[in-house]
Amino acid sequence: MDSLKELFKIGNGPSSSHTMGPQRAAEKFKNENPDAASFRVYLYGSLAATGKGHLTDYIIEKTIAPKHVEIVWQEEVVKEFHPNGMKLEALDKEGNVTKDWTVFSVGGGTLSEEGQRNSKTNSVYDLETMDDITKWCSENGKTIVDYVVENDDKDILDHLEKIREAMKKAVEDGLATEELIPGKLNLKRRAGTFYKQYKETKEFSVLVYAYALAASEQNASGNIIVTAPTCGAAGVIPGVLFAMQDHFGYSDKQLIEALCVAGTIGNIIKTNASISGAEVGCQGEVGAACSMAAGAVAYLKGGDATHIEYAAEIGLEHHLGLTCDPVYGYVQIPCIERNAMAAKRAYDAAEYSIITDGDHSISLDQVVETMRVTGIDLKEEYRETAKGGLAKLFFTC
Repeated sequence: MDSLKELFKIGNGPSSSHTMGPQRAAEKFKNENPDAASFRVYLYGSLAATGKGHLTDYIIEKTIAPKHVEIVWQEEVVKEFHPNGMKLEALDKEGNVTKDWTVFSVGGGTLSEEGQRNSKTNSVYDLETMDDITKWCSENGKTIVDYVVENDDKDILDHLEKIREAMKKAVEDGLATEELIPGKLNLKRRAGTFYKQYKETKEFSVLVYAYALAASEQNASGNIIVTAPTCGAAGVIPGVLFAMQDHFGYSDKQLIEALCVAGTIGNIIKTNASISGAEVGCQGEVGAACSMAAGAVAYLKGGDATHIEYAAEIGLEHHLGLTCDPVYGYVQIPCIERNAMAAKRAYDAAEYSIITDGDHSISLDQVVETMRVTGIDLKEEYRETAKGGLAKLFFTC
């Protein structure tokens, strides 16, 4: 599995697959072709279907500026390797193609060329299943945090400190902002209202909602957030972790350790299934985020590897089949509320697991595989194309 640096990234919302991925691709291609007179970019499948709402064209044009770039939308062209495909072309002054590059945005801002997904080239973790990692912990008398520290890059904890800071800032900025969320839906922000209610009632669940909404609303507005594991699910982990810190007094160090646990779970899901809404629906985004957050909470509550695995399993299992049906292609409805609900569900999943002795019938690895297969079975309309579910209903109302 890759370093947690590849999972937790800092960047602009609203979509890791549709915004961050294409931005990275455009920047790389532009730098490799400095003599090009202009560029052309073909967007395929889901990348084209919801690209307008996800600001795909905007971020590509901004990245390649001041040179001109032509965006060609080909929603009907769906590549077998992944629905989020794109081809970038460098053009000379006569309009001839001097170089082209086909690449796929496979979730969480990660780019892959055809046939190179989950490559072992940059792998830092030998173990790729939760069963193997919990076994390693048991045999060595160590924790999942130990596994991360011993295997990832030497500066991984420093990186996770930057991730914690970026998550915290997204929450703080979201609470302090009252402007409408950009787009034709004219959605009002609710994080500040929820936070005011928390200060009056001191109800923990309200604080979780407030913080999750704050980060998610920042993402929907195209601001700086952390992929956790994606932009569309960016509110779940900060929502529950910072609520626990401010309500119960957990330290920054403990939150960084919790991010080690969450990242390990996210890595397992990303490696063995997918975190791309275009590929497996929202079960791979908010469902994965809930699983990651649940495991992190179980760790903070003193659970061992078995309790952590159980909490993560619950978090993902009860999101199986969750569709990705963004209205108008925006990461707003149902995405923002969904982040808040998943943050609270993550906490509940962890509490449930801690009450038990950790023994359970279904493993996280089994649920991850089930999620992968379920994603394959989902109709295209329910995988980030804005053609089914709420998106279709909204267009017909």
